[in-house]
Amino acid sequence: MSIVQTEDFIDWLRIERGYSERTVKCYSQDVEEFFRSLDEKIELAAITSLHVQKYVASLYLSCAAASVARKMSSLRIFFRHCLRRGLLAADPLVGLAGPKLPQHIPVSLTVDEVFSLLEEPKPQDSLFQRDRAVMELIYSTGMRVSEAAGADCGDVDFAAGMIKIRGKGGKERLAPFGQAAEEALKQWLPQRGQLIAARITRGDEPEQNALFLNSRGTRLTVRSIERMVAGYALRAGISIKVTPHALRHSFATHLLEMGMDLRMVQELLGHASLSTTQKYTHLDMAHLSRVYDRAHPKAGSQLTAGDAEE
Repeated sequence: MSIVQTEDFIDWLRIERGYSERTVKCYSQDVEEFFRSLDEKIELAAITSLHVQKYVASLYLSCAAASVARKMSSLRIFFRHCLRRGLLAADPLVGLAGPKLPQHIPVSLTVDEVFSLLEEPKPQDSLFQRDRAVMELIYSTGMRVSEAAGADCGDVDFAAGMIKIRGKGGKERLAPFGQAAEEALKQWLPQRGQLIAARITRGDEPEQNALFLNSRGTRLTVRSIERMVAGYALRAGISIKVTPHALRHSFATHLLEMGMDLRMVQELLGHASLSTTQKYTHLDMAHLSRVYDRAHPKAGSQLTAGDAEE
């Protein structure tokens, strides 16, 4: 593959698709790895399904199924891009099936566990107001951790109770947030101003946009949010591994348990495909099964007085 073709593909990913630099790097590395695997230098137009089949077969010898699937996905996107550019006459990946990956049901917290996590930040924690605001906002909106880290002050509309979220591929959506998130954000903003003032006093360039800042007054990173959530979960005594994604998953699961339509949850999560959202129905159905077993007279269990009152 020529340098020109590589740069064209990278520009397309970055500019037209709006992918992050990390995603662009992964795609380009996967494609370059495929071309390095070829026995001899070969023109792009001469690549056939046999070349791809040989490469994929070699991957199974050294890579996990998930890695094989990801590399094939990168090639699929690259070849389709080349087809649109007229650089290929046919897609050499057509008909080649990827590995069957296990279905992973996302980790979800109970409502009690979420409440215990959100109440864990205490005044003795130097940035407890920020930490609570971050977690309240993720749970209230279902936003991704990267979306929370990338949020700006101007994205928040307190009057409407909405926040503009910039998701994958540069797509934007509006999401409502509840009273608890609103109060947490309003309590955090004065401390945010103090961090900016301290940064100016040190002679550093102030951060004008970022909603969430670290102790140095710069934008909070995804990794910092992940460490923060894990630390509070440990303190709260939650037995499972808790990540920001667990809060997002809990948001979706609890909405479904309360009867919200799946397509509405899809919109709130920013999923491009309903099939991505449907994995949450596994959790919802488990909840419904427990309710059925406890309440139905023919389910084989006896109602208690407390159950009858519910």
